[in-house]
Amino acid sequence: MNYLKEFESEQSIGQLEKQKGGYFYLKVDAEIVNQFEKGRHTRLVCVLDEKITLRCGLNHLGDGHFFIIVSGKYMKQLNKQTGSMIHFKIEEDPDQLGVEMPEILDVLLSQDENLKAIFDKISDGKKRSLIYTILKTKDLDKQIQASTEFLKKEQFNLNQKRQK
Repeated sequence: MNYLKEFESEQSIGQLEKQKGGYFYLKVDAEIVNQFEKGRHTRLVCVLDEKITLRCGLNHLGDGHFFIIVSGKYMKQLNKQTGSMIHFKIEEDPDQLGVEMPEILDVLLSQDENLKAIFDKISDGKKRSLIYTILKTKDLDKQIQASTEFLKKEQFNLNQKRQK
């Protein structure tokens, strides 16, 4: 089967209702999403107006279709507002995680087989959460501590699920 590798379009920027987060977004129809090999689980690289590149995932719009969040920061950089037309291109992110592995985590996992085994078992979403936690922490010792605690907590959660 031939899967879609990229999609390009132009549309107006939408904004979700405040109770749904108030995010600025680009709608991606289900028929497009379903053509990607991993469907709605596809991690994407999105290029906005050929000026800004971001890595992202797909969110449910609630009507069977999906959306990509466009941050307020990017809206300002592009001088856009709700209803503004924007050209965008999405393609599969070649990196399954959709984020770069921090060097400190890479080294930790290469030196600790138990932590590596836990890391390999958790979902990509949990892996991204761990990576974002590390990126927010500046101190190397605290990055190692946070990584170790996160993975041990995930091991506990995995064990709990197996016991049920």
